[in-house]
Amino acid sequence: MKKKLLSVLLVSSMVLSLAACGSTSSDNTSATTTDAETTTATGTDTTAATTDAAATDTATGSNTGVINVCLASEPATLDPALNSSVDGATMITHLFSGLAKWGLDANGNLEIQPDCAEELVEGVVNDDGTVTYTYTLRDGLTWSDGQAVTAGDFVYAWNRAAGQALAADYGYMFEVVDGYADMWADGATGDETLNVTAIDDKTLEVTLVNTISYWDELLAFPTYMPVREDVVADESWATDPSTYVNNGAYTMTSWDHNSVITLTKNDNFVDAADVTMNEINFYLSDDANNQLANFENGDWEFIDDVPTNEIASLKENYPTEFVVAGQLGTYYVCWNINEEILPASSTLTGADKANAENEIRNALALLIDRNYIVNDIAQGGQVPASSFVAMGLTDADGSQFYENAGSDSSYVGYYDVSEDAYESNWASALETLKKYYTFDESTQQFTDFPTLTYLYNTSEGHKAIGEAIQSTFAGIGITMNLENQEWATFLDTRKAGDYSIARNGWLGDYNDPISFLDMWTTASGNNDVQFGKGDNASVQAYSLDLTDLGYDTKVENGTWAETYDVLISDIKTCTDSTTRYELMHRAEDLLMSTGCICPIYYYTDLYMISDKVSGFFSSPLGYKYFMYCTVTE
Repeated sequence: MKKKLLSVLLVSSMVLSLAACGSTSSDNTSATTTDAETTTATGTDTTAATTDAAATDTATGSNTGVINVCLASEPATLDPALNSSVDGATMITHLFSGLAKWGLDANGNLEIQPDCAEELVEGVVNDDGTVTYTYTLRDGLTWSDGQAVTAGDFVYAWNRAAGQALAADYGYMFEVVDGYADMWADGATGDETLNVTAIDDKTLEVTLVNTISYWDELLAFPTYMPVREDVVADESWATDPSTYVNNGAYTMTSWDHNSVITLTKNDNFVDAADVTMNEINFYLSDDANNQLANFENGDWEFIDDVPTNEIASLKENYPTEFVVAGQLGTYYVCWNINEEILPASSTLTGADKANAENEIRNALALLIDRNYIVNDIAQGGQVPASSFVAMGLTDADGSQFYENAGSDSSYVGYYDVSEDAYESNWASALETLKKYYTFDESTQQFTDFPTLTYLYNTSEGHKAIGEAIQSTFAGIGITMNLENQEWATFLDTRKAGDYSIARNGWLGDYNDPISFLDMWTTASGNNDVQFGKGDNASVQAYSLDLTDLGYDTKVENGTWAETYDVLISDIKTCTDSTTRYELMHRAEDLLMSTGCICPIYYYTDLYMISDKVSGFFSSPLGYKYFMYCTVTE
């Protein structure tokens, strides 16, 4: 999931799927190999976060019942089907309840738990290989306006989120459900639906195309949360508290746009007795200095970003309130694949042009000093990244997927990111670029590389990383201008492909490498690179041979749709674990061969939380949970 902005221990201890709604806005949230469990306000484990009423006294004082937090700037949307950011997902998990949720077990470990469903049942395998699940809804489920939540609400919401009419970024999350392929097939009329049925008001039946190991995690994902048909008929329903009808622990009582969103405890929520925080004020800011100032003066109890130049002092001055936690994600730079990067004099066309551009982008990736970025700019325990699939995701044999990426056994990943390799990487990159551009030996600069524009969302950290890359490229004669945009505008610009090169960040949506790979199919709403779109749709430059794995697929110089899209489809229908993971490695190989994805580092999650707060927990998904908090005077 997009983020505004784990180690062997993490891998071995997480038997669940840890993920975050894709996109991130903060530069300080990155995925390291630090901790397999949830992080609490004190940086240690907690027991299950279900305390008594919010007004009870604690050992240190009385619970105020109000917490002031800042995750990011104005969210692009709080419609569960349309959201694709981590900050939006955090708010949505406080406002909505799906069939399942993330929670803490009795030992303080993160796990998937039933939410609207009475229990998370086992599926029944049908004769044709499909798998059917039948869920019973709990008694007492209501919408915030008092109407009962029904199984039909889930049927409607899922079909809406999956359908072509809405064209949601995360619509592809329903590919695992039988009927999705028909909804998106050539010639689809719009009347096609998912194989999900309301047997009655309390019974929901859904059939999957085959066994899916991460199905329960999908049920806890915001895109799978229910909405009501009569409510969303108003297209602006999710922007105004007066029309925002939801079924979760909180209701939205005010939204002062670009300032603060206030959530108030929903006393009609079925588990209201467990909710200890009466009011959450989500302040909206992308200014890390502003966030820190409000934290230090006591106005805000939680901030999700800090100025990078303050990290060293914050570690020293706030040893219990400055937190570095593990996260499953990758900070990276992405290229618009349709951006012209060859010199104006180039006569290359078709596959030759595409292959040259792939080689150029990969050469430029070698020039970026990831160790400098991690050690001198990010400063949060991030790990230089040599693959897109993040550290902490497991492979078929239980090892880490990223450790098995790439084809060179002398280093991990698709290029050597060790400090010792930087000089040789630089030399190799220059030799590659000299094949395509004019190089002045006297100045050691290229003279005909087109001017680039680097797009980033407003953040001093993102700016500093952009400036580091800008300086590196300038050293060899490449001009790269920097352009920043506010978060919501930035997401729209990148999604539309109206950029040449941009910063990006992705947190896995569950603990499976496919959550980093299926986003790059042609029709995916998260395909910011524009693979298979625009001019790239007709480019025949990609090859795929799966015959050694028992498939008939063998394509030479095919399109992205004929290769990558087919490969992802095969992964999602493959039930043999070893073959499936090998297919995922080949998908990442094809993805990385384009050079459009340039990993910078694996994320860690840096935030600050007041010592006055207890009951807080977060996850490597990037989600933050405040409903079970208490804040003492």
